[in-house]
Amino acid sequence: MTRSIGLVVPAYDPAVEKTISYVRSVRAEIPLDSVRIELDAPDSDSMRERLSVLDATVNVSPTRRGKGAAITHGFDALDTDVLAFADADGSTPPASLRAVIEGTRDAEVSVGSRRHPDATIASNQSLVRQRMGDVFALMARNLLGVDLYDFQCGAKALTSEAWTTIREHVEEPGFAWDLAVIGMAEAYGMEVTEVPVTWEDQPGSTVDPIRTALELGVALVSINHRMKLVSGNQFHRFVSRARDGLPEI
Repeated sequence: MTRSIGLVVPAYDPAVEKTISYVRSVRAEIPLDSVRIELDAPDSDSMRERLSVLDATVNVSPTRRGKGAAITHGFDALDTDVLAFADADGSTPPASLRAVIEGTRDAEVSVGSRRHPDATIASNQSLVRQRMGDVFALMARNLLGVDLYDFQCGAKALTSEAWTTIREHVEEPGFAWDLAVIGMAEAYGMEVTEVPVTWEDQPGSTVDPIRTALELGVALVSINHRMKLVSGNQFHRFVSRARDGLPEI
């Protein structure tokens, strides 16, 4: 069955020529019906003009929203059967992104994975960042209850029905957005599949590893709480009502 596919590319102050090249190569590989570049940039007018050569909608935010908020805005604007995102730096090549999108034929949520045993790593992160990633993946597996190798790879796809179901519970504006999508999909009993990708670490990352680790750790606790609320856990309902100053019923 033919399905329409929409892609969101979140970008903060991107290397424009690299982004143009990546989006064109993705379009050549995947029959996309819609592409949105969600651009947060200090020189947004100039960048929007340069990116206008692409067959894509370029939406510019006057403020830095964060990766998660940018993807959420893009997904809300798409009207396709499948919603996907890929980081603008091109770390996930088009063939791997296509495999991630194809994963939604058998599952509601498809997660690209750099840590899967069958993944191909062309260029690794530093040893410190790899070890931090290992520890974080262990925490995420325990708190979200989803047995994945990789939660943060910059390529994911889900069905529009899945997005509609979990949308109200996805609050994270930053890098924890991926965790919220995976966790809430699990809370609603959706199938989450992990797809090994070819991946190459890109230099010039704007990610502060310490600050991001703290953000993700706090988010994991919050997402775990929301998952328990969805499942009807009485203790978490009590905590939620107490926090909001509401009487327990």
